[in-house]
Amino acid sequence: MKPFAGFPQKMRFTPLPNIFFSDLLPHIDDISELKITLHIFWSLYQKRGYPKFVTYGELLGDKTLMAGIVNADGLREGLERALSRGTLIHLTLEREGRSEELYFLNTESDRVALAKVARGEIDLGALPRRVPCQEAKEQPNIFTLYEENIGMLTPMIAEELKEAERVYPASWIEDAFKEAVSLNVRKWRYISSILERWADEGKKYGKPGRDSKEDRDKYIKGRYGHVVKR
Repeated sequence: MKPFAGFPQKMRFTPLPNIFFSDLLPHIDDISELKITLHIFWSLYQKRGYPKFVTYGELLGDKTLMAGIVNADGLREGLERALSRGTLIHLTLEREGRSEELYFLNTESDRVALAKVARGEIDLGALPRRVPCQEAKEQPNIFTLYEENIGMLTPMIAEELKEAERVYPASWIEDAFKEAVSLNVRKWRYISSILERWADEGKKYGKPGRDSKEDRDKYIKGRYGHVVKR
């Protein structure tokens, strides 16, 4: 067994619902099911848009997952166990003579989304199919940006970040963090104020660089002065 080198000082996190630890983990006795379940939580967290799902082809082509599952039979068995347990829900679409297998988390919103997809009320566009095995790559998200540039998350801040992620484009959020860091104002309230202003006044060409020291002073002295400190 190759020893684990330990966790680095700065790293990304994938949230798991508390109910996973209380109602699921104690009863999962198959290692493939556990690995697949955790991997799907991770994979869905990286995705954007609505609804969020993974295809069988994506899972089969993921080198990180398959290194621990060994083969396609193990993947199938683990998925079937997760479906039987109720962790996941599943839909098979027939498109152009091909079957596309989609897996969703068994949440209320995803159950509604799956039903709409099945009725043709949601067009999913081109679906990911099986691709050659590749390294899984993590995409930056608002929680990662916060932890890497500001510090540890608190439950209250996490709720605000979720709302911001829902409201603003991902590129705006990343640019707002860059602007704040470049001005050495590592505060969520300041970053939030940048996003609010862009939403109110428009974001110049959708690129970073608009917020200068003059803009920073305007935030501090003006509309957002009550939430931003020097």
